[in-house]
Amino acid sequence: MSDPTPESTVRERGLAKMAEVYGWEFKDGPGDHFAVTADHLFADIWSRPGLTLRDRRLLLLGALTAQGLFDVAGIQIGAALQNEELDETQLREISLFLCHYVGWPAGTSLDHVIGAQIDQHAKKAKKAAQNGH
Repeated sequence: MSDPTPESTVRERGLAKMAEVYGWEFKDGPGDHFAVTADHLFADIWSRPGLTLRDRRLLLLGALTAQGLFDVAGIQIGAALQNEELDETQLREISLFLCHYVGWPAGTSLDHVIGAQIDQHAKKAKKAAQNGH
């Protein structure tokens, strides 16, 4: 059975959801990997009812930490701060909580990434305030 939704509409939904999740605009990309990411992961999976973006981000942070994928966790943390889904206190609590489930080194590494993202977010906010934005 084929999807009655034209591909361009699915792609547009996927790109819009990616922008909502990460806080910046995404352009269409080449290749099957980008197509599956935009059309399936974001247009379908991130857009499903039942969980908020914040819920999904919390789950993803746990999974990324458990796998030691701190560079990708940093992207998620930055987006969570940008979208005001999580604040510094909540993020610090997440790292402490995860220490007990994924190991102290992983939770501590996440805490370092959180600190760097908080500093980066604060610098951006200060610069924006200085520029009148």
